[in-house]
Amino acid sequence: MQLHTLVDRFDDRLDTGAYADVDASANGLQVGPETGAVDHVAFAVDAATATIAQAADAGADVLVTHHGLSWGGIDHVTGRTYDRIASLVDAEMALYVSHLPLDGDQELGNAAGVADAVGLSEREPFGTLGPVTIGTIGEVREPLSVGAIRGRLDAFDGSTSDTRVLEFGPERIERVAVVTGSGADWLDEAADAGADALITGEGKQQVYHDAREAGVTVFLAGHYATETFGVRSLCSLADRWGLQTTYVSHPTGL
Repeated sequence: MQLHTLVDRFDDRLDTGAYADVDASANGLQVGPETGAVDHVAFAVDAATATIAQAADAGADVLVTHHGLSWGGIDHVTGRTYDRIASLVDAEMALYVSHLPLDGDQELGNAAGVADAVGLSEREPFGTLGPVTIGTIGEVREPLSVGAIRGRLDAFDGSTSDTRVLEFGPERIERVAVVTGSGADWLDEAADAGADALITGEGKQQVYHDAREAGVTVFLAGHYATETFGVRSLCSLADRWGLQTTYVSHPTGL
């Protein structure tokens, strides 16, 4: 497959252009010649020297990540930015990035993966950000205890098995909102939507008081652990397209 074909397929499937005005990440092909053949694609949550090295060792032609190198542009190619770009160039490996598009996709995205793992049904888009959404909300098939949901979150790839819980909602949880990564800012939207709980990766100080006053339980399951689902889904998609694939696991514990 040609690199531009792979990029076009991912961009079309993830509706990358719809997020251009709200995402600081430069989504799409961040590093690469735009031409050339692709036989092997690696996938990772983060574009960092460690994951680039693992992808290069696997012989990948392209590394696909959720967190890329360009956030609002690159002014100077020095320091860590130079090291990462140089590692890609030395390995003759392109970098494709999908940040918010891979959060919001209702089938392949991170929130969708969390919802699948928790067992949410009757789902709909959630987590409004300008004209797009970056999460999902749904119902558990049978009401679950806080401990049952926490157990499912602790089993995530890259989890440190110590999901933090701000337990301010009902004892039995029926409706759950999901915004992966750093999604505490959507607590009020979750409450307005009738959610008993919000699942996200990491929190902020204020979410404690907001959750307590709103009567919503918040699960902080780890930024990395809640954002492995999207790249793994893209890995499966590339498999179906006949490409050789490698998933690079590099948990941060955060």
